[in-house]
Amino acid sequence: MSQKPLPKQPEVNIGTLGHVDNGKSTMVQSLTGIWTAKHSEEMRRGITIRVGYADAAFYKCTNCDTYGTMEICSKCGSSSEFLRAVSFVDCPGHHSLMVTMLSGAALMDGSLFVLSATEKYPQPQDREHLAAAEIVAINKMVIVQNKIDVVDKEKVIENFHEIQRFVKGTIAEKSPIIPISAQRSINMSLLVEAIEKNIPTPARELTKPPLMSIVRSFDVNRPGTSAVKIEGGVIGGSIMQGLFKIGDNVKIVPGVRIEKGAKSYYEPLYTEIVSLHAGGKNVKEATCGGLIGIGTALDPSLTKADNLVGNIVGKSKHLPPIYESLLLDIQLFERAIGTEELTIVEKIKINEPLVINAGTAVTSGIVTALKGGYIELSLRRPICAEAHTRLTLSRRIRESWRLIGHGIIKS
Repeated sequence: MSQKPLPKQPEVNIGTLGHVDNGKSTMVQSLTGIWTAKHSEEMRRGITIRVGYADAAFYKCTNCDTYGTMEICSKCGSSSEFLRAVSFVDCPGHHSLMVTMLSGAALMDGSLFVLSATEKYPQPQDREHLAAAEIVAINKMVIVQNKIDVVDKEKVIENFHEIQRFVKGTIAEKSPIIPISAQRSINMSLLVEAIEKNIPTPARELTKPPLMSIVRSFDVNRPGTSAVKIEGGVIGGSIMQGLFKIGDNVKIVPGVRIEKGAKSYYEPLYTEIVSLHAGGKNVKEATCGGLIGIGTALDPSLTKADNLVGNIVGKSKHLPPIYESLLLDIQLFERAIGTEELTIVEKIKINEPLVINAGTAVTSGIVTALKGGYIELSLRRPICAEAHTRLTLSRRIRESWRLIGHGIIKS
């Protein structure tokens, strides 16, 4: 199903968190009509692997005050008032894809923490996703108790109380819990109402120089396209501040890897914005909120297969610094909360490999020094970030990279 153009550009990004099989993608489809898992491997395995996106318009009935996603009220048939457009950022819940989930979390203004009425809590990835939300300060949240249609009433109530105990003392403690069936579209109007009342549009800094984190990049040309009809590469992401216009000249950093003999380095890219796509339609300018597609004059070979994910786009003189190594003030968890047995988190060691998430950028690094509560990391791939940015730290535990804490970049 194609995305229907929205009345306005989406103004807020709402993420999905929670364990695999809790029905996050089904819930997003129920709200938007869009199935976000479009990659062939996702369709074969029935799970989200990449970060997915879908937009929706929210309305409120002028007659009975019912909330929904259609211009005509599903309850009484009256016309509804448009409230705002939103973008959903659908993140994977499988334990092996935690690093991908953290990239998506960097874009979220709020989240839907999706739990299943069929499960006992907490599940490992529920613990891990909740900890990640705390690290990146996603403090606007609605808890969704999904699959209430496949268990009896007593089980739903018992599960509801388990969820309350699970979130007690966490960032989600005061979040409303909305019981739904995404598969049967039960209570979806109540969910929209909870989102409207608990996940406001944040204040935006539209007068600042524009910056965008890249979360997708691709080549839109079909095989066999003639040279005269080839379109430039496309990048997608969410604007963090400011606005972009068609015709703007922009810089992309850290850029692409260049190899010369035995040496390699990263070189920034310079290009012009030739088109903008937001809310299911082409626009002349794009602002903060929602997921934006930017058509560029770049060679599409540079953008294909998500090659530019993790880069930052902006004006040449207004981009954050690039780091090839980091000094981090770190805080570690007592236990790796994403593991079944809650593995104890040992101290970080010299020469240990770690994975860091900085915004949408994912890179690995080797610990080169330990200084009290600080570590020095030599990065395999440079990142672009402001000093004092908070990063997540992951360690290889058996077959997966598991979240073990966070660090703050010291200038």
